[in-house]
Amino acid sequence: MILGLDISTSITGFSVLDEKGGIVEIGHWDTRNKNKFTDLFAKSAFVKKNISDLHTRYRLKSIFIEPALNMFMMGRSSSHTISTLTKFNGIVSWLCYDCCGIVPEYIPAVSARKKCGIKIPKGKKAKDVVMEFLLDNESNFHVEYTRNGNPKPYCYDEADSLIIARAGFRCLTERSRF
Repeated sequence: MILGLDISTSITGFSVLDEKGGIVEIGHWDTRNKNKFTDLFAKSAFVKKNISDLHTRYRLKSIFIEPALNMFMMGRSSSHTISTLTKFNGIVSWLCYDCCGIVPEYIPAVSARKKCGIKIPKGKKAKDVVMEFLLDNESNFHVEYTRNGNPKPYCYDEADSLIIARAGFRCLTERSRF
């Protein structure tokens, strides 16, 4: 089983694929509640429990993560935001190793999209193109919409985690690990 993660301090998307690349589970962990998750340690404990639960249910064999420094473009996020995200990405990476005994592999978003055959036209937002691609090509990928007709925020994290998992599956297939 393959786990793909799109890590964020607010919502972390996850996707589990089987050895043939079939979708087993797609979901997210919402850590936005400031009353419940007072700091990175509380968020980390919550994510650790969920990673452990996934590993118990599916006996994960490979984990793929988008590297933190590739998640934001300079000039669009503060150094504090990037620093916090990098810390959390490192913590979650360690939790993957600690809970599952698996050293995660990192796939930049651009490389993951390329491996999945997704091209981002100039002037288009990557997240919107990825969402459209998955809705057109993945019958098991579903989106929940707001009352205004926009995808709910967690759907983008789930979409990104699926692209990371699919790219990871392709990497494994190329290396013939299955």
